[in-house]
Amino acid sequence: MSYRLGIDVGGTNTDVVLLDRENAVIAKTKTAVTADIVSGIRAGVGTVLQQSGVEGADITHAMLGTTQVTNAIIERRELNDVAIVRLGAPATRAVKPLAGWPEDLRERYAQYSWIVGGGHEFDGREIAPLDEAELATIAQAVKGKVQAVAITGVFSPVNTDHEERAARIFREILGEDIPISLSYQLGSVGLLERENATVLNAAVSNVAKRATLSFQQALADLDVHAALYLAQNDGTLMSVEYALLYPILTIACGPTNSMRGAAYLTGLKNAIVVDVGGTSTDVGVLVNGFPRESFVAVDVGGVRTNFRMPDLYSIGLGGGSRVTEVDGKVEVGPKSVGYRIVQEGRAFGGDTTTFTDVVVSLGKAKVGTHAVHLPEEVANRAYEVAIDKTAEAIDRMKTSAEATPLILVGGGSVLLPSQFEGVSEVYRPENYDVANAIGAAIAQVSGRVDRIFAMDQKSREEVLAEAKSIAIAEAIRAGAEASTIEVVEIEEIPIAYLPGNAVRIKVTVAGTLASYSQEQKVGAHASH
Repeated sequence: MSYRLGIDVGGTNTDVVLLDRENAVIAKTKTAVTADIVSGIRAGVGTVLQQSGVEGADITHAMLGTTQVTNAIIERRELNDVAIVRLGAPATRAVKPLAGWPEDLRERYAQYSWIVGGGHEFDGREIAPLDEAELATIAQAVKGKVQAVAITGVFSPVNTDHEERAARIFREILGEDIPISLSYQLGSVGLLERENATVLNAAVSNVAKRATLSFQQALADLDVHAALYLAQNDGTLMSVEYALLYPILTIACGPTNSMRGAAYLTGLKNAIVVDVGGTSTDVGVLVNGFPRESFVAVDVGGVRTNFRMPDLYSIGLGGGSRVTEVDGKVEVGPKSVGYRIVQEGRAFGGDTTTFTDVVVSLGKAKVGTHAVHLPEEVANRAYEVAIDKTAEAIDRMKTSAEATPLILVGGGSVLLPSQFEGVSEVYRPENYDVANAIGAAIAQVSGRVDRIFAMDQKSREEVLAEAKSIAIAEAIRAGAEASTIEVVEIEEIPIAYLPGNAVRIKVTVAGTLASYSQEQKVGAHASH
């Protein structure tokens, strides 16, 4: 018998689930997040192994969703020094790299920033020859001074030659071990936002490496030697090796894990998902079983990017949100006691009033170890404020006035009611509290392409086939079994302002884990 682990390291809790081959939950637990990551994961995995009686050696796959990369950018900690190279002179000198960045980050990274001759037109023709001599000079200048390199070429998603050649020059001089991020592998066609995403990806490569090594160490300590995967922010997985190349893709994977878990637990493919944690609530939308993607540029730690991100609306409301009264006005959040609710919340014997205490006081849920008695008027007003916030967030995410199914997940979702205006039915499925870890454990592996194609010399069918093949190759590189890959989404956007009958094509594909598929085949043969 083989088993899978799903692990989600959030802001307050580490959630762990153990699933069997049929994806049934065998055991689950929540433990407090620890500063070193290792001990929290080890404690959670140790608990589910003890609960289930399963041996560590019987676990074949382990999937991790983590906020470590997101937190590093937001908190400005453990970031690499990065050599930033734009291949676009003389065409792009008007706007320098890091334009629009927060001042603290811009001051740090501006010292190692260059614009070098090179880049392409939208149809792949060179704007200017690649200045290889200047690239070699830059590489020598930054040797021993930076921990990563970010290379961005004009229209590199159309023609990758200059970025690939620049990377080879840096590798020859800086060695094989330095992380080099290439923009065509990360962002969409917009130059500045794609460049920003590439620089951030390079900046967090060591953070991702530390998180991955911690993940491996925690499991090895428990004799778990499984195939390891990390969750990415479209609700799918990627191999550890792939994640170390593109750590930026783990940003916002927590809410997307919860959404995939919600879809799996309810069987619903189209619904609104409300994920309530200790500090915040994330609202997203399922479309055909996957999180709806944001169609606007997204800020990450104050930096505008254009790599794929889920369409989410977050509010500062959770189980640990503080309830305050100022000048007769009751507020719930955004300040929160977070994971300290089990020490500070009234329902657990503390003296801080939280949203959980309001719900317990009103008799709407049974949580904690102590009875809570708040003034009824204050409790009612606080509850109304919290529910109004949630209802507004749900309404913001709807694209029509029609009543839509709603799925409540996350440990704090027990605090919310079973009815909302504009909602056809509210689902709170079994194991809702660990939907994030379940979403990680059952996820598939994806690949995608987002490029501009010229159709003046090719048919639409040829261009679509080319785009699909690129996305499929990417999915295989991320760890998918080729025979299981299916097209999830195709989008065509004609671009009228470019010559050559240009069209922007987005293709997303997904398939099962390669190692898991092989294991299923072996199991099937053995059963015969």
